[in-house]
Amino acid sequence: MDMASSNNKDIFVPGAPVLMTLSAPREKFWGSIITISPAGVSLRGIGLESFEDFVRQVRDGDSVSASAVFFPMHRIERMELDERNGEVPSMHERFKVKCGHDASEFLAGELRR
Repeated sequence: MDMASSNNKDIFVPGAPVLMTLSAPREKFWGSIITISPAGVSLRGIGLESFEDFVRQVRDGDSVSASAVFFPMHRIERMELDERNGEVPSMHERFKVKCGHDASEFLAGELRR
């Protein structure tokens, strides 16, 4: 793929895995984009502080699911793709290794426990 065509594509599309940093109160959220509008961003995911507990519950077969949430634009400080960075795995990769399920299916609501 040449650079000119890749620069024209929006990477923040529905289903894209993201990490979001929010203000007032400061928190971080991991999930998949549902929609983006001038008003804000809707995601299906979980607070990053509960990631380990959530993965453990999924692995153990507990009845848990990711939440659909809306964050108004004024709270969003940063949104970044959930991607591997060198030797540091993405959150999606960590999810798969720790519980054996594909995070994309879980965050899309296709896999429910």
